[in-house]
Amino acid sequence: MTNVALQPILRGLNPGDRGRIEAITRATGVFRDDEVQVALEVFDASVHPGQSDYFTLGAEVSGRLAGWICWGQTPCTEGTWDLYWMAVDPTVQGSGIGSALVSAMEQRVASAARLIMIDTSGRGDYAATRAFYQSRGYSIAAVIPDFYAPGDDQVIFAKPLVA
Repeated sequence: MTNVALQPILRGLNPGDRGRIEAITRATGVFRDDEVQVALEVFDASVHPGQSDYFTLGAEVSGRLAGWICWGQTPCTEGTWDLYWMAVDPTVQGSGIGSALVSAMEQRVASAARLIMIDTSGRGDYAATRAFYQSRGYSIAAVIPDFYAPGDDQVIFAKPLVA
């Protein structure tokens, strides 16, 4: 983990990034194997030509993918979007890559979104994740006790976007 600000290059993702997406997602240490598999399924869908459910973006540092984000419009809503997945290589966490990815996602949905939602865990190992989202203007909208497992609450964040 570093606190040195890096200038990532943001780019679209492609099927060739799958191995690195998996490595980054696993390296965070917070996702179970079944969750990593779901992240990969969503990634695979996002890079399938012609699909419009998922959007992804990667952040490169020194020519190597260091983080990724996936978002999409929430079905059956008017202007609500979900940040589905985000992971940053632990060796560069704290360097601004996550902030760059979230800001880029917000800019890309700004013309269509009125609200962005994020679901995350209430476990102790997610404390830094929750603090990260709160520091970027997301507020806790709800907590559902024992949602993911006994003792693992679902914490739902929301951020209204101003048109």
